[in-house]
Amino acid sequence: MSQTPGPSTGPITADDVEQAVRLAATTLREALAADWDAKAGSLRWSCWETVEHLADDLFSYAAQLGPRTPPLDDHVPFVWTRQKPEGPANVIFAERRLGPAGLLQVLEASGALLVAMVRTASPETRAFHIFGVADPEGFAAMGLVETLVHTHDVAEGLGVTWEPPADLCARVLTRLFPDAPADTDRWHTLLWATGRSELPGRPRLTSWRWYGAPRSTGMP
Repeated sequence: MSQTPGPSTGPITADDVEQAVRLAATTLREALAADWDAKAGSLRWSCWETVEHLADDLFSYAAQLGPRTPPLDDHVPFVWTRQKPEGPANVIFAERRLGPAGLLQVLEASGALLVAMVRTASPETRAFHIFGVADPEGFAAMGLVETLVHTHDVAEGLGVTWEPPADLCARVLTRLFPDAPADTDRWHTLLWATGRSELPGRPRLTSWRWYGAPRSTGMP
């Protein structure tokens, strides 16, 4: 799959999130027999914990768009807990006895919630995120980048190949990472922008963020 710089214009849509989650689940199903307690790439979490975290991200982004008046200064007040001290703080956890297949159902269900909310929320809706009060497209873009890069982490830990479509990478870079270089491989650039790899002449980032606010108001 070519990852050369390509079209980077156009909004992030619910269909993009749906595609990314479907591709991620399909890829990870290749490794149902692998050790899901193995470390997920460069993260401190296991592959299992990282997929739970991803499912929780997708769920929480959907939840932020859900109230009649979404919060602009904090998260919707679900109770987040940790199952072990250094594990992710989540609302969503998967039943371990159902194994990786059940975990991937949880991922797909959470993704479907975000897809539905992005499709039905008014474009004028705004809700809190620590990286900028965002609109539905912003939450779709955040769900997309979480899916792309955390699937990379998990695929690395499980020993399977993950290389998402270049157009998804290009558009999420445009929407969330306006300072990223525009003339480099799109997937490798997204990994660089999220602190996971180097680019030629650009060292690996030790701190990073995205900009979730609508582009008309959120450009740094």
